[in-house]
Amino acid sequence: MSDSFMLATRIPMTREGFERWLDTPAPDPGAIANPGDMFDGWFWNGRRADTEWGSAEVGVTPRDFFGGLVVRACSGASSVGVLLHREDALEAYLFHLGYAESTVHTALLMFAAAGAFKSEPAEDTVLFWAEAGGSLRDARWDGWLAVLSVGKDGARFTGTVDLADPIAGLRSVEDRFFAMVDRLAEEEESWDSDSGAPYRTDTPRDPAFTDPAVLERR
Repeated sequence: MSDSFMLATRIPMTREGFERWLDTPAPDPGAIANPGDMFDGWFWNGRRADTEWGSAEVGVTPRDFFGGLVVRACSGASSVGVLLHREDALEAYLFHLGYAESTVHTALLMFAAAGAFKSEPAEDTVLFWAEAGGSLRDARWDGWLAVLSVGKDGARFTGTVDLADPIAGLRSVEDRFFAMVDRLAEEEESWDSDSGAPYRTDTPRDPAFTDPAVLERR
């Protein structure tokens, strides 16, 4: 099992819907029909997730939550990723060093709430997995940790879903994530660690990786 834990989703919605989602407080775990069944059917099958939900930041908005993560990432924090409204969809591809329960479960609640703003009737999926390189794997890979199915009227964890189409839809988001990773790696290599100056980068704030609306203060 890797120390790199990933969350990714692509949920069709209008720009207006995305802006409204950014200001929607994270609901309590009851917004997901079966939060304790998070791992059923996947690599951690049989492991209950009841206690992990106590660390979620219920009531915080995506704008404040993800905006704070971006600010910290600019100072070298380990949680970093892509969060955009692009081509009529919410796109997210998020990296966490270790199973950061509070961050992961807060994000899952926010993505569950995004269902109310979907523009398509079909359910969408949120993938949670661990992979040393941070990349997507094959749909038949046996290492997936959890899949959240998000509909207009609710969300639930499922262990019986074909991941081929969700993974195909996320490939361009994955490419964008690795473009950010490559740029960060170049900046870290050129940073003079002996200068005494703190590490600083603006790459996570780039509109190519973070929608400017996420960083707007309300």
